[in-house]
Amino acid sequence: MTSPDHTLVASARRTPSVHWVLASLSLSMLLSSLGTSIANVGLPALAQAFGASFQDVQWIVLAYLLAMTTLIVSVGRLGDLMGRRRLLLIGIVLFTVASALCGLAPKLSLLIAARAVQGLGAAIMMALTLAFIGETVPKARTGSAMGLLGTMSAIGTALGPSLGGVLIAGLGWQAIFLINVPLGILTFTLAYLYLPADRRGPKTGRSGFDPLGTLLLALTLAAYALAMTLGHGSFGVLNGMLLLAAVVGGGVFVFVEARVASPLIRLGMFRDLALSGSLASNLFVSTVMMATLVVGPFYLSRGLGLNLAVVGVVMSIGPIISAVSGFPAGRVVDRFGAPTMVIIGLMAMAAGSLALSVLPALFGVAGYVAAIVVLTPGYQLFQAANNTLVMVDVPADQRGVMSGLLSLSRNLGLITGASVIGAVFALASAATDLTTAAPEAVATGMRITFVVAAVLIVAALAIALASRGRKAT
Repeated sequence: MTSPDHTLVASARRTPSVHWVLASLSLSMLLSSLGTSIANVGLPALAQAFGASFQDVQWIVLAYLLAMTTLIVSVGRLGDLMGRRRLLLIGIVLFTVASALCGLAPKLSLLIAARAVQGLGAAIMMALTLAFIGETVPKARTGSAMGLLGTMSAIGTALGPSLGGVLIAGLGWQAIFLINVPLGILTFTLAYLYLPADRRGPKTGRSGFDPLGTLLLALTLAAYALAMTLGHGSFGVLNGMLLLAAVVGGGVFVFVEARVASPLIRLGMFRDLALSGSLASNLFVSTVMMATLVVGPFYLSRGLGLNLAVVGVVMSIGPIISAVSGFPAGRVVDRFGAPTMVIIGLMAMAAGSLALSVLPALFGVAGYVAAIVVLTPGYQLFQAANNTLVMVDVPADQRGVMSGLLSLSRNLGLITGASVIGAVFALASAATDLTTAAPEAVATGMRITFVVAAVLIVAALAIALASRGRKAT
């Protein structure tokens, strides 16, 4: 139901257009996830085109990731203040224009700069798509909408490498960026036509933006992301200094936020165990899912001796299952309730992680695929349920920042997983160079890594059960 203070135009505009609203939000999610995955496959071609080292072209991926991670909470809060529709349209324009600049960039430095702007656009799209669900979809269908967005995110991630490979082979590296231009124009058109107008309430008493908190959080997150990604698995002095800077920055951020009149993040909301538990579980789960992407290729190629073509096919099974299971998972959440489905999703993930530590050694590729078939639907069920749990009852003026926190916890989990789980795998394999490690060593690393992953999921399950029990009392 719409509240009395809505204009007739806004309410009439919202009700018949829910499907078109979801179409525009789905495309926004698809574009931001596609931007993350499509560039990786182009790094060899980009290194050759610009005569640069692999370490230099890695910044094409890193600039996007850093911009998206460091700014996602801030842009969510900005959307709460200036209007989510207006900011989402700006984000889509930024992403589309930056994509064109990436494809036309004559120098590597300009390409990296354009990728950072593209990452900012992606941060806006990713943060505000979840926020819009609360004001455009009835509560009874929130799970289905969250599942649809999860499906589109999975499709973008799965489509990136294969689509990027085809575009590079047929049209050159520029095409992996220019493909976003027509998609961006379509997304902007749908969003402009069908997203509900921003509510224009009285400005008295409205909290303002927090520039100091925004800067501190961005620097802290940038230091953490760089600590986890620089060095490609080797943790040196620079990584340690960056991690220390992140810890200090986090402390200063908390100190400032506790004293500023209009904080970027209201620290008091973390006293809500259900919210804190959901964000922590989201981080742990994302860490484990990154483990499959980091460890899987090494195990399939070195441990099982598969050629790269077969490895690519096997690795595509997880994203395909994720894309197929996302929307049904959302329907299940609507039917049986988000709190219960969070628990069931985590139980399935724990079973899948344990299966990955055992079944591949017993049954080879079939065992690996069977474990992925258990793990991935559990992940999609958890995502749809957890996002619903967090977003369904959020006050309207906090939806943007809450959506940003959800996306941030996921991104931090992915970054942490790439670094920490990769280090666990290397240590467990007892190999200085995984590309030449013996199959037995890689198999041992696989087994131990996914036992650790299962422990992380069990920890997330314990947190979910504890926060659920506390909320019920």
